[in-house]
Parts: sequence; structure tokens; C-alpha cells
Amino acid sequence: MLNNLIFVLNCGSSSIKFSILNPQNKTKYLSGLVECLFLKNTYIKWKCLETTYKKHIGSYISHKEALNFIFDQVLLKEKDVYKNIVGIGHRVVHGGNKINQSALIDDTIISFIEEAAPFAPLHNPLNLTGIKIAIEKFPALSKKNVAVFDTSFYHNMPKTSFLYAIPYIFYQKYHIRRYGAHGISHDYVAHETSVILKKSFTSLNIITCHLGNGCSISAIRNGVCVDTSMGLTPLEGLVMGTRSGDIDPSIIFFMYQKLGISIDKINTILNKESGLLGISKKSSDFRYLEKNYSTDKSVKLSIDIFCHRLSKYIASYICLMDNRLDAVVFTGGIGENVSLIRQITLSKLYLMGLKIDIKKNFLIKNGKSGLINTSNSIPVLVIPTDEELLIAKKTMKIISSI
Repeated sequence: MLNNLIFVLNCGSSSIKFSILNPQNKTKYLSGLVECLFLKNTYIKWKCLETTYKKHIGSYISHKEALNFIFDQVLLKEKDVYKNIVGIGHRVVHGGNKINQSALIDDTIISFIEEAAPFAPLHNPLNLTGIKIAIEKFPALSKKNVAVFDTSFYHNMPKTSFLYAIPYIFYQKYHIRRYGAHGISHDYVAHETSVILKKSFTSLNIITCHLGNGCSISAIRNGVCVDTSMGLTPLEGLVMGTRSGDIDPSIIFFMYQKLGISIDKINTILNKESGLLGISKKSSDFRYLEKNYSTDKSVKLSIDIFCHRLSKYIASYICLMDNRLDAVVFTGGIGENVSLIRQITLSKLYLMGLKIDIKKNFLIKNGKSGLINTSNSIPVLVIPTDEELLIAKKTMKIISSI
């Protein structure tokens, strides 16, 4: 029945995901995706009930233009679902040091998101764009917008994990610390893993790998995240689509002092021109990279570096598990669909008790979930993430208490 629906909006760095769903029965009545923003061919695809649509919406389209298209050309034309929306949930990457849980959006919360924007420069400003346009387009629901923060999942991390080895005053006075990202996804798949393994969440020891254009890995012990790869900003950690991940900080000094590159340009290089794109010199799109892995040396090198870094992080997080690892979990667009990445990465972790079943691994893709390990291995799971469902649940809980 079409009632008590939540509209979920997720403005990413190069895409926008949106959906309308009932968080109680988990029914998704409408879902869509805008891809290739700021590129030559920006397109949108969406599904409403049983009908699927796809449309090219222009070239070099901005988030604001795409959001206007979603509201004016998609939502308003699906009146049966549109009129039953009771709240709007927004994924927000960074809550800074002042927010550690989901919150009803008001001027104070907006100011906190703006304040945390330097920690997530590719995301928080775009999250705010989505919030402001949603309030404008849905004036009747202006008081029922909820921000669900990725960083909330990490607020119980110990100081041994979130502090950097720089003078302590920088944490005390400026709140420089590890905050993490992708927390909504890690949270969702962790709870799904507890169901699949039939194990209490509060006793669950797992390592979750969210691999997409942005990539992160989290160590979850007894149901609490105790470490994660992304740091003060989403730039730290694994190799990503266009982000460098971990580098020697002195590289920045070298670029600035010896090469004469401006700080703004260095920021652009590390966030938008590095990672898989920077190494391969071709693309950050794994559909292209996987297809050309065997024939293009620079593509192969980029993937091999990606897997090398990922396997090192998994191995290092095993030591945080208190002598018991219940599972390693892959999720995100790459983690769910690219069997090559899982195979190369897990092949490096045989000594850690992680052994891949090649056939099972190859068959898991396109929204499927399942185990991909051999019978004598620690469980390795592929679980499609559903950030929208978790956002919808948290949004409904908050607006129901108003």
C-alpha cells in the first residue's frame, strides 16, 4: 500500500542516487540514478513500480541541474508515490566534531554541515545542495528533512585509532582526527552479516570493504567500529577511482616547493586526478578497467596497486579482532560486481585463512549476495549495500517522534 513513504536523496561526487520507499516493509516504489555528472553524456535511469526509464539529460550537467530534473521531470510525474511521501532522508558524508547521530535538519544542522565541508570537500557541499533543493521543492515537508551522517558510525572508535601522531593540541583545539566515511554502508552490511551468519550483532567480529568510486574498509569488533581507513577527509586510505589514498605527506611539500604547483592544484590532483585514473591514464570506471586488465599494462598496474593496498589493510585489521574473525565482507559497486578484484585481493591473504572459491566468486554479481570462500576458509561474503533503506529507517524514526 502506498503510504508512509520516505524520499531518500544521496548526492555523491559524480552521481546522484534517489529512491522512494516504505522503510517498514522495505518496498521500494521508485529508485533512480544520475551518472556521469560534469561529463559529456549525463544520463538518468529510474524505475517506478515495474516500469524502467532511461534518458540522456545533457552534457556537463551539474548536480543542481540534475536535481531539478529529478524533482520536476521524475517525481512530479509519479503522483501516486509522490503524494504519499512523509519525510526526506539525506545522506551526509561528514558531521564534523559536533554531530554523532542522525538529526532533523534545521538552520543549526545546516551550519554544522557547512562547517564540516573542508573535511569532505567533494561531498558536503553537494549534500547541502540536495538538502536546499529538496526543501525548496517540497515546502510542505520543509520541517521533515533528516540528515543521516556517514561519520556517525565511527563515533565510538578508540583514541588509539582516531588520533594522529601530531601534537595533541591539534585535536584539542582544531578537532583534527580520523572521522571515517561510508559509515551508512558499513553499518548496513554489518547488520546483514549478523543475520546471514546467525550471530548476535554485539558479538560480531568482521572486516567490511566498501569499494566504489570512493573506497573504505572498517574493522568491526563486537558490533562496534574500532578502526577505518578514511581519515580527517575521505582522501585517506585505499586507492580509489580518482583519489590517491595514503601517500607520504612530504609529496605535497615537494609538489609545492620544488615543482611550483599551487595548493589548490595539488588538492585537485590528489582528489580528482589520482587513484585508478592517475595510474591507468585511461579511466576510473571499473567496467573499462576490468575489460582491459589483460591487454593494457597501465590498466593492469592500476588494478594491481588497488588490490595490493586493499589486501594490506585487510591483513592489518585482522589483528584488531581479538583472536576471532567471523567474516570479510565486500560491498559497493566494485565490491559487489567485480570478481577480479575479490580474486586478486583474496589470493594475497591465504596465510590469513581466507581462501576463495573461484567459481562461486565469478557467479556473484549484479545484485547477488553470497559466500565466495572455500569450505575450509574464514567466511567471505558479498552483500549488496542498501544505504537508502537504512537512511529511510533512520528518517522515519526521527520524524515519527516529532
